[in-house]
Amino acid sequence: MTAFVFVDTNVFVYERQADDMRKQGLAAQWLERLWLEGTGRTSMQVLCEYYATLTRKLDPPVAGHQAWDHVRSLLAWNPSPVDADVLVRGFEIEQRYHLNWWDCLIVASAQMQGCSVLLTEDLQDQAVLGSVTVRSPFTLGVSEDLAGYGPRDPVAIAHRSRGRPRKTRSASIAASG
Repeated sequence: MTAFVFVDTNVFVYERQADDMRKQGLAAQWLERLWLEGTGRTSMQVLCEYYATLTRKLDPPVAGHQAWDHVRSLLAWNPSPVDADVLVRGFEIEQRYHLNWWDCLIVASAQMQGCSVLLTEDLQDQAVLGSVTVRSPFTLGVSEDLAGYGPRDPVAIAHRSRGRPRKTRSASIAASG
């Protein structure tokens, strides 16, 4: 079985942007592979960023209805919502790895969807963040076997907290009694 791959905003944008033909081609190949294998994952946060980037940050911008067509097609990947569970996991990731908050939410979404690979240019290539390995779509070969990243149980893997464990109320009562 191959690994689920979480795709960050920049990969989707590179597929639509012709400024760098090499990156555009590689992004397109990655997305084609993930569509064919059915292993691509993303989040609502990424789709919101993608739409905003296409319509407001590209020069020339993509027309709203065309950008929406791209975003709507990605709804087939069942993007994860930014809900309470993602926020809590994002906070744990922020405390453990000291990443930018928005990147913490991306990593949290990837973990909660059982992704083993996070395809992005925004984080350090080959960094391991809990159950997710960050890979750049421009250094990881499109034809590379992803099974080595392996499926992992995202809920069972928790980030170890730092510092001394807190005493529970029952432990402090027992110690004083």
